[in-house]
Amino acid sequence: MTEDEAVETFYSEERWQNWLDRLADEELDPENEDSARLLLNLQDDAAIAIAKILAALEEDRIDEDRAVEEIRDVSDIVLAEVSFDDEDKTMLIDGVQTSLVPVFYAAEEFVVGGVVEGDVDEFVHAAADAEADEDLDAALGYVVQAGTRVIDGERLDMELVEELEYGLVSEWVNGLDSLQSAIEDPEVVEED
Repeated sequence: MTEDEAVETFYSEERWQNWLDRLADEELDPENEDSARLLLNLQDDAAIAIAKILAALEEDRIDEDRAVEEIRDVSDIVLAEVSFDDEDKTMLIDGVQTSLVPVFYAAEEFVVGGVVEGDVDEFVHAAADAEADEDLDAALGYVVQAGTRVIDGERLDMELVEELEYGLVSEWVNGLDSLQSAIEDPEVVEED
């Protein structure tokens, strides 16, 4: 790469902050369709950044080390502690951050270790069972494995998600759904 070529930027603190500023200005009600869409767009936007990093790796525009570095940069930005004056907003952002955790881990695992053998549905069921046994590390591990399969193109059946009891696994799988959408259609979500 010559010095004249700009280094590709996949995500920035400024971009995340713009979303947070927008959330701070909104009356958020998760039951309200516009509020729910805003939160989903925020989540999808981060997932799209990850999809773009993976695409850049696949197209040999960046190497594995840079891909891992970029994934970690997005993760550091998005998972940094956020607090609003409004506790409900802080809780809603926390939900988005929780959903994105396996997206970052799965992307990194995919870059470093490749695709895990297995089936998305089986991994999700194993994660739900692990959560029921209060083994959250194992549950997250299974969701991350499912994520590598999603990155590789295996479909995540959203009916499966509807069967899950609400909890960490359902939030994590919701993040994988954002990742799946981002990989299929990595269009930038408009911030405004």
